Amino acid sequence: MLREHRGTCSTKHLFLARALTERFPETKPRIVHRVHALDHTRARELFGATAAAAVPDDGLVDVHRYLTITLNGKRIEIDATFPGPAWDGRSSLPLACGAGTDVPAGDDPDAEKRALEQQHCDPAIRESFIAALADCHG
Repeated sequence: MLREHRGTCSTKHLFLARALTERFPETKPRIVHRVHALDHTRARELFGATAAAAVPDDGLVDVHRYLTITLNGKRIEIDATFPGPAWDGRSSLPLACGAGTDVPAGDDPDAEKRALEQQHCDPAIRESFIAALADCHG
């Protein structure tokens, strides 16, 4: 994943949470799932025209994973899904999704995310969108 600069929000944030727990336990990483709706306009803003073209006219619902960590006594959001602006080391990174409902992960984040996807997402639409994102971000 690191060598190839590939991976999903799920794999990257699970890896990051484990690495932070091992090396910097004071950061107290927590995985969070965000259930969010995405329309053409927001998809274009966040991901570009190719990904936006994979969003149906009435939008889609997806589940995104990110982390929160404690840094200097403050809880901040970290999203390492896609390359973006350099992190200042102090404040939250912008999330690679729109606004939505946050669901803190428990002991089995992968199973919890799958359950949220089954509950909220249309699998065919979601897979098509994920494929378009992969094409955009290599």
